[in-house]
Amino acid sequence: MTIKVLVVDDSALIRNLLGKMIEADPELSLVGMAADAYMAKDMVNQHRPDVITLDIEMPKVDGLTFLDRLMKARPTAVVMISSLTEEGADATFNALGLGAVDFIPKPKLDSPQDFNEYQDLILEKIKSAANAKLKTQRTQPVAVTPPSLKLTLANRVINTQLVAIGASTGGTEAILYLLQQFPAVMPPIVITQHMPPGFTRTFAERLNKLTRLNVKQADDGERLLPCYVYIAPGDQHLEVIKVGGSFKTRLTQGDKVSGHRPSVDVLFNSVAACAGANTTAAILTGMGKDGADGMAIIDQQGGKTFAQGEQSCVVFGMPREAIKRGVIHHVVELPQLADKMLNYLASLKRD
Repeated sequence: MTIKVLVVDDSALIRNLLGKMIEADPELSLVGMAADAYMAKDMVNQHRPDVITLDIEMPKVDGLTFLDRLMKARPTAVVMISSLTEEGADATFNALGLGAVDFIPKPKLDSPQDFNEYQDLILEKIKSAANAKLKTQRTQPVAVTPPSLKLTLANRVINTQLVAIGASTGGTEAILYLLQQFPAVMPPIVITQHMPPGFTRTFAERLNKLTRLNVKQADDGERLLPCYVYIAPGDQHLEVIKVGGSFKTRLTQGDKVSGHRPSVDVLFNSVAACAGANTTAAILTGMGKDGADGMAIIDQQGGKTFAQGEQSCVVFGMPREAIKRGVIHHVVELPQLADKMLNYLASLKRD
């Protein structure tokens, strides 16, 4: 059965470009192209698409307003087409909060290679979105102050443990929720979220505003500090190395791993190598298998491993792959995940 796709974009060039990419794929069926939200509304009612690609910046009714109305009236898998500006990045994260499944920057097609890579990526995201759980279908976290905030972690734990988190599709909202449940005093946290360049700094700033922790995009060679969260920059691998008695960041432009840069495996492998049994790692919602190999190494080194449960994932691919390997100690739905991780870290002071 083919996936029905509707393209909504005010640019005729982008509409035609996306339309041709979709029509060339036998698994997809282009059911319509709309230049504004009014046309899109009629086409949604007429064609009932499985996936919509939606431009954020549109005349008359902008993409966010249309998305908000769509998710209330007829929840549909949406992939946002985002401009590479600070305002565009902000709007993208707002769209993900409203229920969009994923996003992709507007194409910069300077060469045939750029075109082919973009085509592969957009088609992959559309197919993934067609199988994703929409907000209405997932176990929804309720934002309350959890009992875990009463827990205080031992100084030894805060200064010797490392927390590592990996995520992809659906991860921006899952990471935000998870960090919001953590207290202000935590061991250093390192995160790889699959994201293109131009979005990770805005993502870090958003998390910094909305959580108790200090969140930043990682710089190369900085010392990891308690109470701080370090986000891998788009298009760079984030690794952790040990220098003397300190953990430090290392950013590299190495080959893609599992098709990604930054890669969760690269981060997890490095944390396992330098922190070993002092690692607490969580793999969250995402498509593919990135992170499963790294989780296996963390498990071998004696670290503690967690995976997000299927009911709260947008896409269960990455957690499922790690669980299948038999290297996950606790499978926990997102609403309970912070408590489980914190209770584990709090238990270490009794060792």
